[in-house]
Amino acid sequence: MNALGYAMTDSATMLRRSMRHTLRSPDTMIMTVALPVMILLMFVYVFGGAMRVSGEYINYVVPGIILLCAGFGAGTTAVSVSTDMTDGIIDRFRTMSISRSAVLTGHVGGSLVRNLVSTGVVMILAVAIGFRPTADPLRWLGAILLIAMFVVAISWLSVALGLLAKNPEAANGFTFFLMFLPYVSSAFVPPETMPTWLHWVARNQPVTPIIETLRGLLMGTEIGNNAALAVAWCVAIGVAGYVWSAVLFKQRTVR
Repeated sequence: MNALGYAMTDSATMLRRSMRHTLRSPDTMIMTVALPVMILLMFVYVFGGAMRVSGEYINYVVPGIILLCAGFGAGTTAVSVSTDMTDGIIDRFRTMSISRSAVLTGHVGGSLVRNLVSTGVVMILAVAIGFRPTADPLRWLGAILLIAMFVVAISWLSVALGLLAKNPEAANGFTFFLMFLPYVSSAFVPPETMPTWLHWVARNQPVTPIIETLRGLLMGTEIGNNAALAVAWCVAIGVAGYVWSAVLFKQRTVR
């Protein structure tokens, strides 16, 4: 088996480790699944009556809730990475014949699985309470791929923040801005309803074109150049997060 084959095998092993930790941690499961569900119900039933958008509010808000799921999952990933770096397990891994990149790749893979599960739960609940997507199978596939791209990108950035933090509590704090981004976007209200300066921020931050593309794929709204911007943002964030993670991991594991 070549080096790439060993790295993939080791990454799969670390992915299984990450998933076992998730299943054994009730707090993680609550953060991953229950919290996005509660936010969906809150925005639809508590705030939805006050929102003025074209069409049913639930059809407008669900794409934003999906992206919000990834933000919560990112916090979990950063905390998990920071925990590994502070409790001594990395030193043990270094004594074993394990690919250096496998530990981080396993965390990203675990984040992808957790977020896709939470997205599926949110989507099923949304359909049950009135969400009516118009997408055909090809557009559904595009939506799933876009969600996966965003999750992987934000997960690599979270890995870097977990490596940067000195302890798990700090790692959780570092990811706060990731969870905050969807609120200052087109996720919950049209940016046109915001003050002029905030409207500009909402229109030009990374999350908005991703949400607009996802909304277009699921609901048939105009996508325009948002698809290209969404892919570009996902690639840029993912590459930056990966490179930053690799540099930080090397610095923290070199004696």
